[in-house]
Amino acid sequence: MPTNKDSVNVLKLRHRLGLNQHDFWSPLGVTQSGGSRYESGRRIPKPVKKLIELAYSKNPLAALKRLRARR
Repeated sequence: MPTNKDSVNVLKLRHRLGLNQHDFWSPLGVTQSGGSRYESGRRIPKPVKKLIELAYSKNPLAALKRLRARR
């Protein structure tokens, strides 16, 4: 199990959604092997974290509003 908090959360999210690595990471422009490295504990870059939030949020418009407010 990864020790990086973000990695643990992303792995749990992917499992909760019932997606394999390819289907989870591909819409974000991340390869399956890249996603696997993130899930194994490699630091997830901020832009990828933002894409995850937008793509898999229950309310993507609210997520976009939060991201815009952070600028």
